[in-house]
Amino acid sequence: MTTDPRAWWQHPASRGLSLLLATPLALLLLIHPAAMLDEQGRYSHSLLMLVMWGVSAGFVHGVGFDPHTRIWRLCFGPGSAWSLTVLGYALLAQANL
Repeated sequence: MTTDPRAWWQHPASRGLSLLLATPLALLLLIHPAAMLDEQGRYSHSLLMLVMWGVSAGFVHGVGFDPHTRIWRLCFGPGSAWSLTVLGYALLAQANL
């Protein structure tokens, strides 16, 4: 039985998904930051910090960087990237309803 020596998070498809999730959200936050305002016209800075962390993790994972230590792998891996960017898209959908 032959197995691929690379783990699932090192495959180009998972890296492409990270870039696919992070790039539009990053562009939206840079070009039109008012899209993330809540119904009172304010930002939730704690949630925005998490979303920007997800965008950063998406770029780090998407370009192929693999941190060596476990804590950095956890912070900038696909799990945190995908979950936090999905949080960003959920906040965006909620803000625009």
